[in-house]
Amino acid sequence: MLNRRVRLLVLTPVLAGSLIAAPAAFAWAPSAAAPAATCSISGVLPNGKVHLSGGGFTPGSAFLSSPTAAGGAFTIGEDGGFQMLNVENAQYTVSQGNQQTDCSGFKQ
Repeated sequence: MLNRRVRLLVLTPVLAGSLIAAPAAFAWAPSAAAPAATCSISGVLPNGKVHLSGGGFTPGSAFLSSPTAAGGAFTIGEDGGFQMLNVENAQYTVSQGNQQTDCSGFKQ
């Protein structure tokens, strides 16, 4: 009988602590889903050009491509975003490694 009381006295705080800590561990776990990268094209400006902007990318190098306009390498900022002003009105894709993000908002 004494052994049972000792085990209860020792195990009760341990079990109670695990019940308190378990939900907190789940709450602090990092999110499994990374933010999705987005890219958009502004409305056509009076000069016939557009502005490109994007966010949610990995900082570092990227490549802009288009079937009808000039593209090229550029750098994504530390905040994961970029802006390109006065580019040709065209359909664009931003590539980083194996990830490709199509820019929305293109109007012919």
